[in-house]
Amino acid sequence: MSSEKNPNVAYFCMEYGIDQRFKAYAGGLGILAGDYLKGAHDHQYPIIGIGIRWKQGYTEQKIDASGNAYDSYHNYKYDFLEDTGITVSVDIRKVKVNCKVWKLTQFGNADLYLLDTDIPDNHDSWITGQLYGWFGEERIAQEIVLGIGGIKAIRALGLPIDIYHFNEGHALFAGFELLREKMEDEGLTFEKAVEVVKKEVVFTTHTPIVQGNESHPIDKIIYMGANLNLTRAQLTFLGGGDPFNMTIGALRLSKIANGVAQLHGETSNKMWAEVDKRADILAITNAIHLPTWVDNAMIRAAEDGSDLWEPHLQNKRALIDFIEAKNGVRLDEEKLIIGFSRRAAPYKRSDFIFTDLSIIEPLLLEKKFQIVFSGKAHPLDDVGKLIVKNLVAMSRKYPKAVVFLENYDMSIGRMLTRGSDIWLNNPRRPLEASGTSGMKAAMNGVLNLSILDGWWPEACVHGVTGWQFGDGFEHEEEEIQDAHDLKALYKVLLEEVIPTYYENKSAWMDMMRESILQTKEPFAVKRMLEEYYELLYKFEA
Repeated sequence: MSSEKNPNVAYFCMEYGIDQRFKAYAGGLGILAGDYLKGAHDHQYPIIGIGIRWKQGYTEQKIDASGNAYDSYHNYKYDFLEDTGITVSVDIRKVKVNCKVWKLTQFGNADLYLLDTDIPDNHDSWITGQLYGWFGEERIAQEIVLGIGGIKAIRALGLPIDIYHFNEGHALFAGFELLREKMEDEGLTFEKAVEVVKKEVVFTTHTPIVQGNESHPIDKIIYMGANLNLTRAQLTFLGGGDPFNMTIGALRLSKIANGVAQLHGETSNKMWAEVDKRADILAITNAIHLPTWVDNAMIRAAEDGSDLWEPHLQNKRALIDFIEAKNGVRLDEEKLIIGFSRRAAPYKRSDFIFTDLSIIEPLLLEKKFQIVFSGKAHPLDDVGKLIVKNLVAMSRKYPKAVVFLENYDMSIGRMLTRGSDIWLNNPRRPLEASGTSGMKAAMNGVLNLSILDGWWPEACVHGVTGWQFGDGFEHEEEEIQDAHDLKALYKVLLEEVIPTYYENKSAWMDMMRESILQTKEPFAVKRMLEEYYELLYKFEA
């Protein structure tokens, strides 16, 4: 950590993947936020987190007898949350909603304050019920709690904050509350208040397609009370029109912003090029918290030049035992295991490898490779659930070579990124913002086989640290891009990956070593925090 005084930072995020026992995360955004807070604790940065205590967390997604994904929800109670004794209130649809403030420090993380509407005197106690649950009005209500309630909690707790970091646009209403303070309490004009607030706010954007960035009709924002007396004209300016775009709003209220990989920074700047009066978007590549995700025995063996295969084999056997306990299937430790765990979204192409069964089926029947999938679809995403159904169908068609692990969580992610031999990633470039699971795999000596998207262009030395396929090809027509990438995937898998694994184990272990040594520092959370401080928090416009 820099010896000069670092600014105090409040980090706002809808989800935090801190531990699998704490059901407050859905996917990569939350995992990043959890690793960020653990890194802040380890390296003693003056950072706090602001989030929501979700009563039911994200979906528990199971598979029925017909192979369909279905969602279930449970009320969670935690004995590791500290009651701060603080309650703040927000107005939602002109109704006062109280928010209890909890504190979480249990898992080696910087202080995380969580707002909770599930208290007896609230008419709308279910606002903090489900992470990413329900529809537009509920989402705005949740974001009012996170943003406006979050600022009020900081004030009530007496925490001195210099910088407010919005991790995605969900936190934007915190900026509205900062504007309200400047305009109502300090008497500033809207224009002057925006100028002052911008000096205190930074923003991280994650979504690389315009349509995926959250927006709401201005009428709905006003009806819900999220505008805090900002006028329609002021909202139209901040949000880029009607509907109000939360990402544009955050870009216009920030002094500086960042994308989450070097390629994603380029994509984001192209995507928002027409938006004026916005923050510049830098690129700060995501990173991971090594103690959470990486087997230290693999790091030590790579650094010492000692045998890597035995500690890897221990992780592989642990994964095989884990799969057998969950699914009743025992994989063969002598055979190549490919891991793949991601949200089931069309652009991630989870079932891509099965596109041409005339090529893949003989390999599966001969057990040239075994492949383990996991991942949830969003509860309202029927297309994503069809992808899951296809993966389940493949596991039933090839039960000795294909596995689908239901109800993906941090524990499954940890097992897969330690115990697989290959980590497969095949999104349509450039739609993968970062992809930290590949970093976890790489540091565990699990070789990446990936499209050059997200973080991988920064780490890939083909045939040295892993393999790429597709050569960074992009095309507006999905059919053309998919055909190109599929041919490239099969070529590298058949001509390089499989032969190296079975015929040249020393070369494979050399690659494992290089994978670990070339990623363990550049993609560790310490580097990311240093860049956040130097490039975002200390930046002066």
